[in-house]
Amino acid sequence: MSASRFNFDAAPWDLSTFKGRLKYFFWVTDPRLCLADDKTLDEAKNLRNQWRSGQEPKDVKLEQIMRAKQLYESAFHPDTGEKQNLFGRMCFQVPGGMVITGVMLSFYKTTTAVVFWQWVNQSFNALVNYTNRNANSPLTNTQMGVAYGSATLAACFTAIKFKSFLAKHSGPFMQRYVPFAAVAAANCVNIPLMRQNEITEGVDVLDENGNKVGTSRVAAVKGISQVVLSRIIMCAPGMLLLPAVMERLCNKSPWILRNTWFHAPFQTIGVGCFLTMMVPTACAIFPQLSSIQVSTLEKAEPRCYEQIKTTCKGNLPALVYSNKGL
Repeated sequence: MSASRFNFDAAPWDLSTFKGRLKYFFWVTDPRLCLADDKTLDEAKNLRNQWRSGQEPKDVKLEQIMRAKQLYESAFHPDTGEKQNLFGRMCFQVPGGMVITGVMLSFYKTTTAVVFWQWVNQSFNALVNYTNRNANSPLTNTQMGVAYGSATLAACFTAIKFKSFLAKHSGPFMQRYVPFAAVAAANCVNIPLMRQNEITEGVDVLDENGNKVGTSRVAAVKGISQVVLSRIIMCAPGMLLLPAVMERLCNKSPWILRNTWFHAPFQTIGVGCFLTMMVPTACAIFPQLSSIQVSTLEKAEPRCYEQIKTTCKGNLPALVYSNKGL
């Protein structure tokens, strides 16, 4: 395939299959992309714009265009085209998530430590959610503040209550799972609140050709639910398996039990290994374009159904699609 025939806006793999989506997200969430400086990113965006307008250099190679596409899609917002904050990019999920999660798994014994690191984690999550927001449904500063505060309170409340419950009804080992319970609860609060305008106002639904045919709140709820589940799955293996590994190592090795300084680095590296696999896997579980049957909208959301019927002039598609976000 020549560079002149390369479709910059199409994915290099079939995104209708899990395998294709997995390859794509391994490609676009590669942590090494965090090392690209602003100059490199701007050059990638410039090459993208040149190619899309048919004004790319004559000697440009397909490899250069593919690299520009990878850099652009890892660092620029798909709706606005603006460069995203480095710490909010999906390619930063592995280095950022591994440090915070590793520390949370290591410092869980005191309420102060639990509350502090849950606050740090929710600050990071809020930045990620804002960076990857649907720019067509912007939040006010007040709404963002409420979402951030509510998620932090939910995480801290869950962590404290769960820790208290386990202290009374189980041994010290089960308290290692306090961070996961708090993170899962916070995700159920943070993401819907950060994307509340999509729920109240609806998201664009498209036909199979990408044409907008209406707006749907039902589609928004479905997409956000999938994102919440994906985020929980993303962190689950590391946060569920590493506590058991750490407990076993402490029981088997007096050196590890005695040298507590080793715990945080070991668990951080362990989380990094899990996240390297789980970030693209979790992103790939559900198609980026979430489908919904028009017959379902007819019953659940008559307003949207009427919009589709009017736009399509009676030629109703069986399915419509919406971007679920990340």
